[in-house]
Amino acid sequence: MWKYILNRTLQSIVVLLIVSSVAFSLMHLMPGNPWTRFGMTEQQLQAVEEMKQLHGFDLPIYQQYIRWLAGLSQGYLGLSYDFVPIDSFIWDFARNSLILLGTAWLISLMIAIPWGIHNSLKPGGVSDRLATLLGLIGFSIPAFVLGYWLQQLFAMRLLWLPPSSMHTPSKAGDIFDLIQHMVLPVATLTLGMLAYYLKFIRNGMLEVLESPYLITARAKGASERRVIYRHALKNTLIPIITLIAIDIPALIGGSAVVENVFHWEGLGFLMLTSALQRDLPVLIAIILILSIFIIAANWLADVLYTLVDPRVRLTGKKRS
Repeated sequence: MWKYILNRTLQSIVVLLIVSSVAFSLMHLMPGNPWTRFGMTEQQLQAVEEMKQLHGFDLPIYQQYIRWLAGLSQGYLGLSYDFVPIDSFIWDFARNSLILLGTAWLISLMIAIPWGIHNSLKPGGVSDRLATLLGLIGFSIPAFVLGYWLQQLFAMRLLWLPPSSMHTPSKAGDIFDLIQHMVLPVATLTLGMLAYYLKFIRNGMLEVLESPYLITARAKGASERRVIYRHALKNTLIPIITLIAIDIPALIGGSAVVENVFHWEGLGFLMLTSALQRDLPVLIAIILILSIFIIAANWLADVLYTLVDPRVRLTGKKRS
């Protein structure tokens, strides 16, 4: 087990180095920079050049990359092009993204698992047809369109919920105000994820329930509850773990779109703002954080896979 964990950790480090080097190189090939703004005086441009020399922004790319890696080994993400330490603000944005995405993900699974089980036991029923309709909505409508519609209906017309941002300026720190601002972006993300997981769980349960070993279990007198929850659901969850791990980049992409629709101050919102400002160090730091999250999620999925299915060893082989 520990050998497997060590091997996966080493693989993750190599992948991170490759991702960081590619991202670092590509970002520095982007045209333009935030210092060539219209209207800057000669004195301002001279001051900027002095700051660039002081902080090493005028060095060749490979030297900047080496310096960045050295700082990263000490937990330092570098300076933004505004000469502000990236560590001082990026973790707040990362936390906000995690709150939004994690909440939507948990709600979607909490609804999808029991609903998918119910629909697999009564295929073609009213509930199953309603889930099919939800799937059509979730699969066919882009997140930014769905978010805009929800925003217009519940915030602009009915005035039930705030339209955007994370909090009311006069209520900063109020948890109930935060929850109110979360409802629309979480609902937008949840509808998309729910349609995806609901269809997968329903179809997976139908396939497992018709398998020969469950027919044998029923013939031996196993209760229907035991057949469903002890055998069928457990075997359905095995591919779901892999599905979630593979789907994380898409979830992050959807979260970034929703963050910009609702002005939720997460990594997606920060990424767009930094791209518009050509703030390359911030963009590279965001890519690094998202890469770490994706790699860690895939590593965790491998371990969870072995817990759900004991036939699978940590080496990836099945027991004979």
